[in-house]
Amino acid sequence: MDLSAAPYEERLTAPRTWWLVALLAGISFALILLPFGVLAMLGGLAGGTALVAVVTSAYGSARIRVVGDSLVAGDARIPLSALGDPQVLDAEEARAWRTHKADPRAYMVLRGYIPTALRVPVTDPEDPTPYVYVSTRTPQALADALTSARTA
Repeated sequence: MDLSAAPYEERLTAPRTWWLVALLAGISFALILLPFGVLAMLGGLAGGTALVAVVTSAYGSARIRVVGDSLVAGDARIPLSALGDPQVLDAEEARAWRTHKADPRAYMVLRGYIPTALRVPVTDPEDPTPYVYVSTRTPQALADALTSARTA
């Protein structure tokens, strides 16, 4: 599969401040291990920072792609034939669909630190999922890519 031919690709990376939190967590581990000596403290600093950085990176590594005839969002690969017309959500609407309008059966690639999103109804009658909610920094570009890939 040639990913360079993808009409849309985005990686939802964690915000920069979360990397500062990873460093602060490492410092916390170092302070916890300080009574055991300087070597233990340095190990706690390195190990704690690395551990929290790995968790931060894993959480922030969600990818959204439109490849061929599919929307790949996180772990899901959804055929475009099973999707309806995309709805671009501004920050206020995205917050509403993340909270009081949310359906627990929906498939969500949700990142609270990304204010905008795209909501795409699932039109497959065999699928109980009512819609796909995808946090994205460029919802209009993703909507355009879905529309053009479906008509191609």
